[in-house]
Amino acid sequence: MSKSKRSYEERIEELRLKEQAALETAKKYEERKKQLERRKKDEEARIRTHRLIEVGASVESILGCPVEKEDLPKLIGFLKRQEANGKYFSKAMGKHNEATEENGNV
Repeated sequence: MSKSKRSYEERIEELRLKEQAALETAKKYEERKKQLERRKKDEEARIRTHRLIEVGASVESILGCPVEKEDLPKLIGFLKRQEANGKYFSKAMGKHNEATEENGNV
């Protein structure tokens, strides 16, 4: 009673089918990964947009009037001058690194 042996062709075909199934599975995982990366990017963009809107609304509430597009260069210039004159804006926001000031790297 001899066991029926599979031919080389049958074994090769079986491995080819397993390889194809593994490739399809890998493709599905890759697509799921890309989908998650897109969702993450969209979520980060949504959070950034919300933050920028809040910043703009805060500025407008302090000024008591809307900030128009032509006002932006003046606002940017003002903030840059505050930073150049002593990092006043960064200090007020708590974003100033005092260690760099102590080392003379201001």
